[in-house]
Amino acid sequence: MTEEIKNKVEKFLAELNTEVDILNCVDVEEIDLDDAFNSILEMIEDSNGFDIEIIYYSRAIEYLVDHDKSLQESLALADDAGFDLKSLNSEILASLLASENARESFYECRSEIEDFFEDIVYEIEALEDIED
Repeated sequence: MTEEIKNKVEKFLAELNTEVDILNCVDVEEIDLDDAFNSILEMIEDSNGFDIEIIYYSRAIEYLVDHDKSLQESLALADDAGFDLKSLNSEILASLLASENARESFYECRSEIEDFFEDIVYEIEALEDIED
């Protein structure tokens, strides 16, 4: 990958509309260009990039009020994660929900990521043809 292509990829990833700090989780040179979305997803998961921790009661309550007033979604996530009612608090519920929202915001960028990397592969192939 040329420096120009690497910079283009970094700029694209930095500007994606997602709650994940992708560049903090991904080594651009290690992205599998043939399956970029899943490659990036795996790197984010390996570095716990979707794990959002909301601390302090007031911040947790504010997040829950803004994103899950009924607590249905956050309680369902807690149930799926194996929590019991006695171990739950607002910080856990807000953190679970924020993490799920971060994951969903990344998945919403899937087609944009796939289209971008299709263009990158085409650009690399064109550069290789010029060099031959």
